[in-house]
Amino acid sequence: MKFSTRGRLTTAVTISLALVATTAACGRDGDDPQGGDAAGQSVTLSLSTLNNPFFVDVRDGAQAAADELGVDLEVVDAQNDSTTQANQIANAVTGGADGVVINPVDSDAAGAAVQPALATDLPVVGVDRAVEGADITSLVSSDNVAGGRQAAEALAAAIGEEGTVIVLQGVAGTSASRDRGQGFADGIAEFGDIEVVATQTANFDRAQALDVATNLLQSHPDTVGIFAENDEMALGALQALGDRAGDDVMVVGFDGTDDGLAAVEAGTLVATIAQQPTELGRQAVEVMSRVLAGEAVDAEIPVPVQTVTTENVGDFLQ
Repeated sequence: MKFSTRGRLTTAVTISLALVATTAACGRDGDDPQGGDAAGQSVTLSLSTLNNPFFVDVRDGAQAAADELGVDLEVVDAQNDSTTQANQIANAVTGGADGVVINPVDSDAAGAAVQPALATDLPVVGVDRAVEGADITSLVSSDNVAGGRQAAEALAAAIGEEGTVIVLQGVAGTSASRDRGQGFADGIAEFGDIEVVATQTANFDRAQALDVATNLLQSHPDTVGIFAENDEMALGALQALGDRAGDDVMVVGFDGTDDGLAAVEAGTLVATIAQQPTELGRQAVEVMSRVLAGEAVDAEIPVPVQTVTTENVGDFLQ
């Protein structure tokens, strides 16, 4: 079966939505056993940034679901600033939103940011990244720990299970960076002849990753592998490596963005762990719609990830 970057693994999505059922708190209409209709209700989607193609896909999936369901979706861009995000959510509450979907800039800071919504019994759904310190309605996210472990296995295979590697971390405080990093660390520890010689943040940003990777490669010239916690940083690392990418140094990314998949097809990126950003956005809005209609939903709704290499990248390219 073949899947596109903006619509793959739809069978798994259908299954996970079918299992959305009984375990988490509902929204304000949660006591209605017959449910209701979310059409016409207002939902605010606060994204960490739209300066990243992954989150543009999240937005597009959310908007598509909102259009289908008749939900009035307002999308706001926090521009990677936690204070801005907190203000956006506060404005959504005072502006009469019926629910909030948040993709946190910082998982820890998001706990305080959503309190105005929770205090007025508005349902809150997290997407892609967890909200720490708050009892939100549901979290729709990829299995980042499993994905990190898959990245470790892919990189180990590419470098012959030996040598020194470096890690480019995402935004500190985000559950995505923490979980991917933990999964990778656990996975790479199983290969005794591989040593992680440097770990440094590049904030999920391509330009920063170019600078960070350039400096780390100068400090560790024997590096044979790089794991970047998203494709944007992986692409920055490829720029730093130039002709060495995919030859002397193997790079593994995470997300399965269009640019990342193109790099896999070209052979410069060894692998990427493909998420489904469009489906993350779609499911987040569909879950919110269920809540607003008075249905119970699961506290956590996982969306599968898959390792993409040159062998199967054709299944993911549009």
